[in-house]
Order: sequence, then C-alpha cells, then structure tokens
Amino acid sequence: MKQFMDSDFLLGTPTASELYHGHAEHLPVIDYHCHLDPALMAADTRFRSITELWLGGDHYKWRALRANGVHERYITGTDTSDWEKFEQWAATVPYTFRNPLYHWTHLELRTAFGIDEALNPESARRIFDECNRQLLHGEGMTPRGLMRRYNVETVCTTDDPADSLEHHIAIRRSGFEIKVLPTWRPDKAMAVEDPAAYAEYLKRLGAAAGVEIDCFEKLEEALRRRHDFFAEAGCRLSDHGLEKFYADDYTESDIRRIFGEVLAGRKPSEADAGRFKSKMLVLFGAMDHETDWAQQFHYGTIRNSNTRMMRAVGPDTGFDSIGEFATATECARFLDRLDSEGKLARTILYNLNPAANEVVATMTGNFQDGSVPGKIQFGSGWWFNDQTDGMRRQMNALSLLGLLSRFVGMLTDSRSFLSYPRHEYFRRTLCDLVGADVEAGLVPYTGYEKRRVQQMIEDICYYNAKNYFKF
Repeated sequence: MKQFMDSDFLLGTPTASELYHGHAEHLPVIDYHCHLDPALMAADTRFRSITELWLGGDHYKWRALRANGVHERYITGTDTSDWEKFEQWAATVPYTFRNPLYHWTHLELRTAFGIDEALNPESARRIFDECNRQLLHGEGMTPRGLMRRYNVETVCTTDDPADSLEHHIAIRRSGFEIKVLPTWRPDKAMAVEDPAAYAEYLKRLGAAAGVEIDCFEKLEEALRRRHDFFAEAGCRLSDHGLEKFYADDYTESDIRRIFGEVLAGRKPSEADAGRFKSKMLVLFGAMDHETDWAQQFHYGTIRNSNTRMMRAVGPDTGFDSIGEFATATECARFLDRLDSEGKLARTILYNLNPAANEVVATMTGNFQDGSVPGKIQFGSGWWFNDQTDGMRRQMNALSLLGLLSRFVGMLTDSRSFLSYPRHEYFRRTLCDLVGADVEAGLVPYTGYEKRRVQQMIEDICYYNAKNYFKF
C-alpha cells in the first residue's frame, strides 16, 4: 500500500517521477486566468481566519457541503461564525473521497501551512487554530506572501471594461515583483436580454470611458477607449464567458436598430439578441487582434439554474452545470469571419462539456496559420474538468488530434490564494501521462528524444505560456 500523497503522489512510474521532480516541480507558475481580487493584493490584506481565506467564495466546496446535507447558513450565511463554517467543512471532507476536493484540501494544508494531517472532525479544531495562528502572526501569510511561496511569476485577473483598474495600478506602483495584470472580460457589454440592467451598465461604462452612450457608434467608441486603457495597464488577454458561440448574419443597420430598441427599453427577440452578440464578438476579436492580445473563450455552461437560490445568494455561488449546446458550427463560422478578414488573434477555446473534446481539438487545427506555434489552443480541463480524469481526457484528445507539445498548460480559474497547488496537481498528472508512455515503449527516451520529452514537460508547465502570452 502506498502512503497517502507521498512525494510520488499521482506519479505511477519511475520516468514520471523523474520528469516531475527533475523538470516540472520547481518551475515558476504563470496563472494566466483567475478570479482573484486585486484589491486584496494591493492592500496585502491579512485574513481574519482560514475560513475567510479558504471557504469564502469557493463554490466547489459549497457544492460539496450542500450535497452532504449542510444547511446554507453554514455555507453562505451571515449568522454563523468562522469556526462553525469550518467545522462543517471538516465534517464534510471525509465524504469527499474520490472527489478532487479531497486532494486539493490536503495539498493546500501541506503546502501553505505545513500541516501533514488529514482534516476530519477529530482534527478540525487543531487545524483551525494552527492555520489561524499562522495567518494572524506568521510571515508570508498574506496574498503577496502566498504568491511568493508558490513561486508565482504572473497572475491575470478577470476585469470588466468599466473597472477602474486602480488596484492593478497601485500594485504596479508598489514595486511588487510578481506581475498582476488585468484581463478584459466584456460579457456585460453584450448582455442585451435585460434592457434595464443593460442601460445601467452602459452608464457605468460610459462614465469610465468619458462617453455618453446614446447610439451603437458611441458604444464602440467607449469600448475602444477602455480597451486602450486596459492595454496601457498591462493587459495581454481577453476572456469571454459564453453559453455558446454566436455567428449569425447581420447588417450594420440591424445592429443600430437593435441597440436603439434596447436603449428604449424593449427586450430583443432571440434572433436579434443573436445578431447583436455576433457583431460584438467580431468587434471584440478585431480589437484584440489590433492590440496583439490573446483571446479566451470559456463556453458551455448552464449558469444559475436554481432560481430560488439565485434570489437568495446571487450568481457564482455553485448552481451551475455542464450544458449541452451544439456550438461547433457557430464556433467555426466565428473564427472563420475573423480569419477571413486577417483579424484572428491568438485564441484559446475552453469547452465545459468533455463530450466536445475531440470537436475542439480538431477545430483548433482549422485556423493555425504558421505565425505562432499553437496559435489556436485547446484550453486546459476547465471547471468541472480540472481534475486528473478531466485533464487526462483533454490532453489525450489534444495529443491525438493536435500537438500536446505546444499546449500552454494549466491555470487556477480560482478566487482563492490557496489554489496554486492546482498547478502541482496538473504537473503531476502531465508527468504521469507522458511517463507512462515512455515506460510502455510508446515514446523513445534516449539521446535527442529524451531531451525533447524533458523539454516538452518544461514547455507545457511554463515556457509555452510565457512565450505565447508575451509576458
């Protein structure tokens, strides 16, 4: 019987162990997509407790707590203490066997706090007190300290075009050695289904850009001004959260009409909403190409499915699921529109439904143009797929239908400063996958080919992302 989570955790062969410990383990982390709060990094805030740091905003854990029968007041409630919430999580952890949360929980306790003890009801109070002691009094237990601990080199947050980016500017002026860059996330600028909410958003966007948005041309002007502002603040990526791709036919007069009707408070038809979103995606893509950014598309989610809980606790609280959207044709048409006009930027496609892995892996091959290795990327296993099985499926599809060697690797997609061990989790999985091929005689491991395998591991874990995003 192997020891739980020993130094060769997830590494099933000697070659896998050699690749991880010799070539992946100590490389810096480039976390090119996350949802960390830049205000916390700017202030380098001390956390009041492990509960605030670990359970606040983590809908992965919230879903497990609910599945274990824990009442919502111990999850998102405001009338329960940090200890009571932590106690419920500690009681839930032993029920998470075979869920990645079990591994993540203990990787984070070990790497951040040096705690090599299983979390359960018997150990809960000891672990809670020790974590809090370190958070309140220990060196390097602030956001910046934790990023240094995990050897982070670059972080890209997720930011709306109307955001001031004041915290990013403050971080840069402070001399903090780790790059903290904004990412352009313009989803709200195309969300015309709710005219009242859209009108309020346009006021925010217009105020930030110094433009009164009373027609579509003014909307485009405001977005371009903010895009330029983001570029000046160091932005190198955009990100788009979509149910599906939009590639409907439209005319410019269609777009002006639809926008005017929405401004007048009329809800657009589904067809008109599709036309408007199609136009906006092309506009955003062209802007990214002009500024030499990479664009990311996270698609395939059914969001906020539970109406009752949406009203009670709001969005992004753990009530989303994998969707079944036939979106390959629209994706191809969208990418082709930009490519035909010479405006297709470096692009990463993340599908939430693993049934589409082979679809995406083949889609990326349609628009490689020789300008950049791996210009069109199949993004890492995302959200419900960022565990060993999901990551393996994604890498296997990419390997069979594309070039794994050019893959830009893993990200956290997280709101927690304790989530960086997900990069370790990925690196171990990658090394086990490749190491098994070597041991099975599927990949040579002598001379030039041995060096190529080792370099491939280093590239996927670090160098590909560094070069692809031009950080």
